[in-house]
Amino acid sequence: MLLPVLLYYLIFHYGPMYGAVIAFEDFNPVRGVFGSPWVGFQNFQDFFSSVYFTRLIFNTLAINVLDLVIGFPAPIILALLITELRWNPFRRLVQTATYLPHFISVVVVVGMLFDFFARDGLVNQVVATTQPIAFMQAPEWFRQLFVGSGIWQHVGWKSIVFLAAIAAVDPTLYEAAKVDGANRFQQVRHITIPGIMPTIVILLILQIGTMMTVGYEKIILMYNPLTYETADVISTYVFRRGILQADFSFSAAVGLFNSVINFALLIAANKVGRRVAETSLW
Repeated sequence: MLLPVLLYYLIFHYGPMYGAVIAFEDFNPVRGVFGSPWVGFQNFQDFFSSVYFTRLIFNTLAINVLDLVIGFPAPIILALLITELRWNPFRRLVQTATYLPHFISVVVVVGMLFDFFARDGLVNQVVATTQPIAFMQAPEWFRQLFVGSGIWQHVGWKSIVFLAAIAAVDPTLYEAAKVDGANRFQQVRHITIPGIMPTIVILLILQIGTMMTVGYEKIILMYNPLTYETADVISTYVFRRGILQADFSFSAAVGLFNSVINFALLIAANKVGRRVAETSLW
């Protein structure tokens, strides 16, 4: 039964890994991977010496840290709140309402952002300031809008894992807590949260392992030259330099650099999780 899964990973994940060698070449599509001239670490040096290197690293980490601090606890809090709802019809309504944004296209979500946060948009009309704020053209607002819209879109979907973990907590513990006089907040604090802590730690480790990665699709739809200061991240720079300018070796070098850093972060987070919470991926 595992054979199709193993074949999938061998063919589509491990098989193409030989292509990472173009990060050390001046890749020419006509000559191919094994016929292109070898340049060693030149592509890495070009990236490290780029005038944008510091900005790219900082913006990538800033968005991921903001998402980790605000976005990671959001589905946990939502799952706890949904669990505390006692009227089942209302609970199902809340779950449906929070799940639905996950199925909205990123293009549609960004279009909604441009409509709501335009100078004459709904947000400026509600705030009713004397000077409308150009949110989508203001660098200082980009990260908040990017992370906030992502939380709104995916918080309900991500809460499913935590709802399943909460459902697996032994109900007799709650009954014993009620007998001891514990209120609902104390039950959540001393039973629910410790019960789902292994799930929280595992997902936290996985998210830390992607701290150097931000998908370029949504950022490309949102940013413009006015917001490059805070919006330009590694993936968007690679898209402009590696894809649009057909510098495939450079994009492969940056991708390999990202993978190595993410792998190191994953190993470190796994060790910390095993030592502190006695929970780890392996």
